[in-house]
Amino acid sequence: MFLAALLDAGVELDRLKEELAKLPLGPYEFRQSRVMRRGIAGNHVEIEAPGKQPHRHLSNIEALIGGAPIPEPAKQTALQIFRRLGEVEARLHNVSVEKIHFHEVGAVDAILDIAGVSLGFNMLGNPRLLCSPLNVGSGRVEAAHGSLPVPAPATAELLRGVPIYSSGVESELVTPTGAALVTALASGFGPMPAMKVEKIGYGAGTKDFPSHPNLARLFVGESVEVAAREPGAAGDETVSVIEANVDDMSPQLYGYLVEKALAAGALDITCASVQMKKNRPGLLLTILSKLEACDALADLLFEQSTTIGLRIYEARRMVLDREVVTVETPYGPVRVKVARRNGKEVNAAPEFDDCRRLAEEESVPLKQVMIAAQAAYLKLSH
Repeated sequence: MFLAALLDAGVELDRLKEELAKLPLGPYEFRQSRVMRRGIAGNHVEIEAPGKQPHRHLSNIEALIGGAPIPEPAKQTALQIFRRLGEVEARLHNVSVEKIHFHEVGAVDAILDIAGVSLGFNMLGNPRLLCSPLNVGSGRVEAAHGSLPVPAPATAELLRGVPIYSSGVESELVTPTGAALVTALASGFGPMPAMKVEKIGYGAGTKDFPSHPNLARLFVGESVEVAAREPGAAGDETVSVIEANVDDMSPQLYGYLVEKALAAGALDITCASVQMKKNRPGLLLTILSKLEACDALADLLFEQSTTIGLRIYEARRMVLDREVVTVETPYGPVRVKVARRNGKEVNAAPEFDDCRRLAEEESVPLKQVMIAAQAAYLKLSH
């Protein structure tokens, strides 16, 4: 279903088949068709290989994929997924991962599913993937080890830490392969983010349920922050904002928190006074960070402050281009930070540390050094 949704959302079938043909898997048939699921059309993919499929060990699959001349990002994604599947199976069966041999997951169709999704995702440019909570279904499923409850043990292990639910449908709605794919590729789970949608893909499953369309839906587009940017504008980016309200933290801890946060990659950290419940004065702590550093900084805030809850959201950040220019004053050289927007100068400020050092060395008022530095820059720039 994931593979079918990617194809429906714009991945080129011929190009995908060309890449999959580089995997030494022998003969198989790859079919794509349009089907209806409860009145909604979707893309359906079927992969069939002749004869009985062998039980492949993880090392066999890693050698098969690792030796194929496919794009490296897709190769590493597929290898990561199979390695994760192997580690989960090893833990469940209490054996080493080297002794694990795959049943359904080691068949040609499953290998092509995982490699196909990895390749398709790569063809879309490896975008950031966000996923809704997963409806895992209910009931029982027949597997190589007998009748198992839904979600199957491997699926349940793979979905640790992921929001799941069951709508009561008595069927397996998330398989181990699907769980491994989505948890490897998704960077988060929750409500649909604000976005400018460009393409929508529908991947149809084989079953047709009476209660709901058996379709996986994939939206492809840009976040509203990216879509709203001025084309070509420098200094525009999306950042994470991490906030916490505290009313029981010593001010002495704040200075240490600032040092640790900046060392850990925070773009900025601020503190503001707020009035909190029970008429207590408190602090609003705010950390600005790159998206990839958000989780680490959130952990730091829990560790170094007394907060027990955070608010995290994404925001559009605009910053000016900056240049440092050194000017000569009667008291010595001073660096001046010059800020520009689209090539136009909008601000210039002397570096405070330089001015303070010269004021102390020359025994003159600090404001006098700062005025001299501003005058020197104006003379230089005009």
